[in-house]
Amino acid sequence: MVYFEGCPGCAIDRRKAESTGIPYKSFFHIWMITLVSCLPISSLYPFLYFMIRDFHIAKTVEDIGFYAGFVGASYMFGRALTSILWGMVADRFGRKPVIVVGIFTGLVFNTLFGLSVHYWMAIATRFLLGSFNGLLGPIRAYVVEVCRPEHQAIGLSLVSTAWAMGLIIGPAIGGYLAQPTEKYPKLFPTKTIFERFPYFLSSLCISIFYFIILLSCVWLPETLHSHKYKSTEDQSNESLIQQLADSEDFDEQKNSSSTNKSILKNWPLMSSIILFCIVSFDDMAYTEIFPLWVESERRLGGLSLSSDDVGQVLAITGATILLYQTFVYPHIVKLLGPIITTRIMTIFSMALLITYPFIAHLLEPWLSIVLNIASMIKANCIVTAVTCSFILQNNSVSQEQRATANGLATTLMSFSKAIAPAGAGIVFSWAQKHQHVLFFQGGQMVFLLLDIVIFVELIWTFKPFLVFPEDVTS
Repeated sequence: MVYFEGCPGCAIDRRKAESTGIPYKSFFHIWMITLVSCLPISSLYPFLYFMIRDFHIAKTVEDIGFYAGFVGASYMFGRALTSILWGMVADRFGRKPVIVVGIFTGLVFNTLFGLSVHYWMAIATRFLLGSFNGLLGPIRAYVVEVCRPEHQAIGLSLVSTAWAMGLIIGPAIGGYLAQPTEKYPKLFPTKTIFERFPYFLSSLCISIFYFIILLSCVWLPETLHSHKYKSTEDQSNESLIQQLADSEDFDEQKNSSSTNKSILKNWPLMSSIILFCIVSFDDMAYTEIFPLWVESERRLGGLSLSSDDVGQVLAITGATILLYQTFVYPHIVKLLGPIITTRIMTIFSMALLITYPFIAHLLEPWLSIVLNIASMIKANCIVTAVTCSFILQNNSVSQEQRATANGLATTLMSFSKAIAPAGAGIVFSWAQKHQHVLFFQGGQMVFLLLDIVIFVELIWTFKPFLVFPEDVTS
């Protein structure tokens, strides 16, 4: 193996060659970066219902879901427009600059969102937050490049775990810290900034976390290779070394160059992205609808729970995701491979959603118990499918295209996630308005529609063209 002096990518490769162990320190740093980047995405959902109500833009209670969907979609729409660009920047200038920019802008626009006093200000800050947060694609490329091939499943599993934990911890933060002057009057008295901006405290806490992670990026190493040839002698020496290289390395380089021709013609990559988008659509629609459903009144088909109750359910779910992804998932994907694992989890997810319409008829304490169990199973099914698609995507391209490929996946996924909350919010609002003509009330009808989405996802997962070599799992 040839290493070039002054190349950060070669320095990482040398370290991987010398140390065969799992890079726990790097994995933890990546885990924290992924976690903080995800917190603003989901922290608003427990209080979004009340935030839209306080904006006084909805004429009726049934219209709240309609307007809430567009706030949730604005982040994903912004990210969809820029993710490919950020991936290309990461492939050209490095992963670290894109990660640092994403964290800094996340700090700024997340804080401004908490200070929103108008509906359009909330949409604008969320859109800008998504537009400048381009680190999701590069971070997936980064985790593959910072570890040895046999540890990629663990690394990508941790990225999915952090992402899923962010989708759980974020709502917990939003649920417990929204409207603090009403919930904790002794700690947050009236006539303070938290009464003027009742949803600022949750954003402030996340922004402080952003600032800490931003400082830690000083020690984040770059992984992109940067080979500079300064003399003819150096080039001739390199040519001589290459002639003496192992034939196996030469074959790998040849295969790598063939993959570099066109991302859009790389069908294993594109088929894994299609799967990723379908799973993401279902996940975002569920994330949008779940709080709206459980916080709606019983007469509208909801569960009449508070934002605190939603935060508690999602916090418990997050703890199970952490345990599952850390200790169970790597063994499952090693035994079954990413394709079979995704198929099994999709069947579980579809079967689970069929039971949701009946949960609304339960009473305490069975309601809390069943709701927590259903939330845990659903979240782990989704995060498993997402992680498997990460493995397939990153093993379908070489390093020179890895961030761009992940950027393309993020763009298409973001479009799916932009459509999902807006569409789900509209359908949810429509279902509540016309419940007298529906067999399923309010949110129950929406979950029936999600069953159909899962069914389509299942069909795509079983499509015969979605075939990868078995050795892609390791």
